[in-house]
Amino acid sequence: MEMITERLHLRDYTWEDEKEVHAYASDSLVVEHMLWGPNTEEETQDYLRQVIQKQEQVPRTAYDLAVVIRETGQLIGGCGLFLEGYRQAELGYCFNRIYWGRGYATEAAKALVRMGFQDLGLHRIYATCRPDNRGSAKVMLKLGMRYEGHFREHRWHNAKWRDSYQYSILSREFE
Repeated sequence: MEMITERLHLRDYTWEDEKEVHAYASDSLVVEHMLWGPNTEEETQDYLRQVIQKQEQVPRTAYDLAVVIRETGQLIGGCGLFLEGYRQAELGYCFNRIYWGRGYATEAAKALVRMGFQDLGLHRIYATCRPDNRGSAKVMLKLGMRYEGHFREHRWHNAKWRDSYQYSILSREFE
């Protein structure tokens, strides 16, 4: 699976990506708002193993893609679309903090949302973030997603209950 945007190349992960994935997946600031990490080397390897196995799934239900800057070939993060139920999917993204604030997450996520609606025939795509993750919420709003609600203490992570905000977009609302 590959997609090209103005500045980015989204593609399936390979084992050669391990070092670059681990660079952001092991960064405690990057994963501060995630429900995983920071990763050990073994956890990053396990993640890549799972992602690469899912690439062969038929029908494919997980599109977990590496995000690479076209001009330099540098892997800067990941973005994924995960099919759930009937014509719905969850969107997610995680980027090396060196590349935050440059619009890369929005550009990559928009490409996946477009693929979900145009190529996969999805009806609804949703995403969540922790309430204090303003950057992620901004990305969702830039995609045209609408705030749906605040899930209070619905996830347990690192010995603590976590809240989430949920946003979504319907196919008829996209562009």
